[in-house]
Amino acid sequence: MSVLNHQIVWSRDAEASARFLTDMLGFEPPVKLGHFVMVRVSPDITFDFMTTDRAIMAQHYAFLVSEAEFDVIIARVREQGLEHWADPLHRVPNAVNRLDDGRGVYFYDPSGHDLEIITRPYGSGGLDAEHVNPLLAEELAARGKLPDLS
Repeated sequence: MSVLNHQIVWSRDAEASARFLTDMLGFEPPVKLGHFVMVRVSPDITFDFMTTDRAIMAQHYAFLVSEAEFDVIIARVREQGLEHWADPLHRVPNAVNRLDDGRGVYFYDPSGHDLEIITRPYGSGGLDAEHVNPLLAEELAARGKLPDLS
């Protein structure tokens, strides 16, 4: 079976972006390999930052973290005065969501990539969660399996 090994992440400044990710999420320090600045984000996967002058298409990267890790990361976000949002469309500023009875927040890296930290995978709270993930509710409603909750 194939397993993702690395993801190239285009950046304005590969070293600055790699340091930002390691500083914010607590990963091991970046390693330079040729034109890449690599950050190990899991045992088998690295983000390989690469500097470019071309237009960067912003990407979204979500990280599943523990409750304790979330506390540390959100504190860093706030200490640095970074804008952050409770939702992927960035409509609810300076807030944390409670989807699936976990916590989640979104913020930008220096090159405009949208980083997300969550403490529960999407849909993991099911329909019994106090804060049902709306993606789950919409999916079940579309399949006719969700009772009318109004």
